[in-house]
Amino acid sequence: MRRVAMLSVHSSPLAALGGKEAGGMNVYVRELSRELGRQGVAVDIYTRSQDPHTPLITNLAPNVRVFAVRVGPAAPYDKNWVLDYLPEFVHRIRCVADGEDIHYDVIHSHYWLSGVAALELRQAWGTPVIHMFHTLGAMKNTIARGDEAETEQRIAIERMLLHEVDRVVAATPLDRAQMLEHYDAECERIVVVPCGVDVEHFHPIAHQIARSELGVPPHPHRMLLFVGRIEPLKGIDTLLRSMALLAEQQPSLRGDICLAIIGGDRRETPDQWSSEMRRLRRLQGELGIGHLVTFQGSQDQRKLPLFYSAADMVVVPSHYESFGMVALEAMACGTPVIASNVGGLRYTVRDGETGLLVPREDPEALAEKISLLLNDEPLRLQLGRNGVQAAQRYSWAAVAHDIRELYDHVVCGEPYADVVGAM
Repeated sequence: MRRVAMLSVHSSPLAALGGKEAGGMNVYVRELSRELGRQGVAVDIYTRSQDPHTPLITNLAPNVRVFAVRVGPAAPYDKNWVLDYLPEFVHRIRCVADGEDIHYDVIHSHYWLSGVAALELRQAWGTPVIHMFHTLGAMKNTIARGDEAETEQRIAIERMLLHEVDRVVAATPLDRAQMLEHYDAECERIVVVPCGVDVEHFHPIAHQIARSELGVPPHPHRMLLFVGRIEPLKGIDTLLRSMALLAEQQPSLRGDICLAIIGGDRRETPDQWSSEMRRLRRLQGELGIGHLVTFQGSQDQRKLPLFYSAADMVVVPSHYESFGMVALEAMACGTPVIASNVGGLRYTVRDGETGLLVPREDPEALAEKISLLLNDEPLRLQLGRNGVQAAQRYSWAAVAHDIRELYDHVVCGEPYADVVGAM
């Protein structure tokens, strides 16, 4: 049995989606690990504990454990500070491995912070490292505004990792092309394996049943949905402006439309809101759409299929996405997606087939496409049906098979042909 040390230092796969550091990467690590466990791979996930009440070890699934490593304050804090605690993080992982007399065949790290820890562990164990960035600092900086820019330290570390780890997993051919362009990476070191979706969990639920479960009014009420972290990169402000335009252009919609935003922490009081949440709430008031928009906070993954199925459409207005897992989950539930024509969303959403693509940061274009789907039920239903079919090609079983094959080749020291998977 292969044994893998899966590193997700700054963000736990057990966290609720939409929290401060919880998004597509958490889902990826959790679901890939579960499927690898089903396929006979033993996976130990190491993540930094952010809650003193979190168990030190959680059995996530057969053959899969999550270790909450207690280093630094047991609370969320700026991810850049995590670098200061990486030596202790690595030390504690080595203590676990020594204490249980474990030998790992592969270290699989996620995000640039985990890559640093992975290389230190490789030096100690002689174990090959496979790394996935999920997002690239250089790409985020191409669209960053003000203090949103990533640090030069992050860019330098990402460049180093691309030249030092044994293999890099890219989610799309575009993701790989960006690594080559911005970091002078070596093409043969990068393997393309798409992200996945749990098509058994994310599946169509009858529209009215989903709405009844959530307490959403039946038609003619219309519901738009956003799912993701509350941060500038996600383009929520563009979505709010498009809602204001819709209300202005079609006054009859004012009483029959709402936008549900899943993300953030429902328990936070206004004085605890992040700067982005305060900005969005202020914009919501300035636009006069307080009655049209509800902030739902983060939600348990088990409830998300209900939200997706209850919605008339899911909007992904991001400035940058390396893949776009929310779009894929929505498609699997039969809900059409309107997404920014950026990054991996260009591959995940097929314009005019499974959803619609719009220029980023363009409220007018977004409002136009939303209006189109609201007023063209046959198109909306057809896009939804096509999305369900397209999502089947991204099952976690297929993704885990390709990753497991990559493990085998790296462990044996063999060259590995490019994997394009479902792209």
